[in-house]
Amino acid sequence: MEKPFIMVAPNGARRGKADHPALPVSIEETVAAAAACHAEGAAALHLHVRDAAGRHALDPGLYAEALAEMARVLPEMRVQITTESAGMFEVADQLACLEALRPGWASVSVREMARAPELAERLYGLCADEGIEIQHILYDTADAALLRDWQARGTVRPGKESVIFVLGRYEDGPASTPQGIAPFLEALPGVGDWMICAFGAAEHACLAEAARLGGALRVGFENALVDAEGVPHADNAASVRRLLQTIEGDKS
Repeated sequence: MEKPFIMVAPNGARRGKADHPALPVSIEETVAAAAACHAEGAAALHLHVRDAAGRHALDPGLYAEALAEMARVLPEMRVQITTESAGMFEVADQLACLEALRPGWASVSVREMARAPELAERLYGLCADEGIEIQHILYDTADAALLRDWQARGTVRPGKESVIFVLGRYEDGPASTPQGIAPFLEALPGVGDWMICAFGAAEHACLAEAARLGGALRVGFENALVDAEGVPHADNAASVRRLLQTIEGDKS
């Protein structure tokens, strides 16, 4: 088995220093965390930015600042921005962010886009016209069915097939299990460019199974702060290191 493609998601939209003191909040902290994770084997960064109060933001100016800093410090690491609403933003805000920023790579939830289908058409058209790579966020098989429908209708343009399967949720949601991968793959037969992320203590077990099946992996404090025994990781880089050790152990 070849080494899988690993993306690190070091903070997310909801967690802060109170959840883990090593969780990066500022752009400087996020870039430093990305560099440490890259040294351990992560190839890409899933980027969230925060406003002055530490809240999740879809601010093109903050994104531009973070992207510029990543390009200066770590040009060899790919960067994907998020358009996650986190219950704070509407589709119009997500579209406006992409229109202003025009990033190389963005994650987009089909479930969130479905709140305003007419704007979804514009957003997906923008991504096609500007060459913005999209990774479709799928929370369940209903999301996968919606994506297939939009692809058939031409709402999602050809060549935009990349997906990420989300296993589990935050602490108050269902637990992640490696068995949660199969329904997604069954719902999207033949999908080639797929990744998973998994919430909670089973994160690494789920990611190791995805690696065995040929998927890409997203790891980090956005999804899990602790290892399989419930012990907190020292930081995001430690989680990346432990994940690769788990995968290597599974191969032996």
